[in-house]
Amino acid sequence: MATYQELKEQAEKLLAEAERVREQEIAEAIADIKRKIDLYGLTAVDLGLARNTGGPGGARPKAAKSAPIKYRGPNGETWSGGRGRKPQWVVQALKEGRNLEDFAVKNGR
Repeated sequence: MATYQELKEQAEKLLAEAERVREQEIAEAIADIKRKIDLYGLTAVDLGLARNTGGPGGARPKAAKSAPIKYRGPNGETWSGGRGRKPQWVVQALKEGRNLEDFAVKNGR
């Protein structure tokens, strides 16, 4: 009967061999996939690896909607007054005792 140490060494050798075989199979799979991509003229979009950014029948990316400007700072900075942290210029103005309404923009742009 084999000892624990002998079995452990065998297991380590088998794991190392399995990793070598895995790497070889991966390399072969990649080479096969590349051949098929070239043969059929496939693209990343065809394979579902990238988004279609336009062209015939493709969806176009949507433009980000910007919130209307509600406040304009002393140096032209803008803020929509939304969620999240207040801009530094707002924090500083409030510390100085100013009111947010002092910076209110009437038409939103």
